[in-house]
Amino acid sequence: MTNVRAMLVGHVDGVWTRRIETLTSDSLGEGEVLIAVEYSCINYKDGLSTTEKGKVARIDPLIPGVDLAGTVVESSDASIAVGSKVIAHGNDIGVAHNGGFATMARVPAKWVIPVPAGLTTKTAMMVGTAGFTAALSVDALERAGLKTGTGPVIVTGATGGVGSYAVGMLAARGYEVVASTGKASEGEWLKSIGATDIIDRSETSVEQTKPLEKERWAGAVDCVGGNTLAYVLRTLKYGASVAASGLTGGASLPTTVLPFILRGVNLLGIDSVNGSMDDRKMMWTRIATDLKPTWLDTQESIVVGLDAVEPFLDAILKGQVKSRVLVDPRI
Repeated sequence: MTNVRAMLVGHVDGVWTRRIETLTSDSLGEGEVLIAVEYSCINYKDGLSTTEKGKVARIDPLIPGVDLAGTVVESSDASIAVGSKVIAHGNDIGVAHNGGFATMARVPAKWVIPVPAGLTTKTAMMVGTAGFTAALSVDALERAGLKTGTGPVIVTGATGGVGSYAVGMLAARGYEVVASTGKASEGEWLKSIGATDIIDRSETSVEQTKPLEKERWAGAVDCVGGNTLAYVLRTLKYGASVAASGLTGGASLPTTVLPFILRGVNLLGIDSVNGSMDDRKMMWTRIATDLKPTWLDTQESIVVGLDAVEPFLDAILKGQVKSRVLVDPRI
């Protein structure tokens, strides 16, 4: 049994709190594998899980952090060696099972993925759940028929975690990437990570009564939902697809069936939480190879300890976090 320093969220005397406490490793939950956490990162879902009104946390108290990477220190599963570098994310981590905002995490062996060659625990968490979702989006678009040279691919919410990695991954694959953002000041940064052009969010989020507009996009990664996803659907080229994973612009979809039945477009739902272990390992291999953004190994990131996490949880819910914020529970 080992002491574990962790961030906890939940009720204390009826009041929702975020706090730092020292626990023991046997209080972390069920699982065959104990991991010394080296890095986690802050995702939008982490912001939600640490607020009472977010209605995401399903245990109380909860150690948040929907993804983590580190070194195995205990394992009762023969397939996972002590000393190996691993990733764990999705499933119930950081929601209904204690997560990565702690010096140690205990998880079921079936949730553990080896860190692939080409990544470290740090760069794996720079990618994190957001980058994994972006990779799933690009993979889904390509399986649906997207090819280079067929026209521009739009990424909405491009300065966010999923959006920025989608820009970098699509660029690494040779696509012409158009980034949609409401942050005009970030245009040069978006171009530095792979965007060839920038369009303002006001163009993609406007309400429109027309069910179809001029065909424009060979594919799309939508991280926003709402009016923005409706815009993408009515401007996709014939037979093109959009991979949808976000709802920061709303959960409703004000559209018609016309894009589907007149242009044969495809709406591809992206879920990063579930999925088979084989599929997860395959996707992380792609992230370490052909989907790896050219800037991943040199990109600067913000690294904070547990005591400095709280302001970033609030900021990400307000759309005020541009790049990846890593959590190193050791500092």
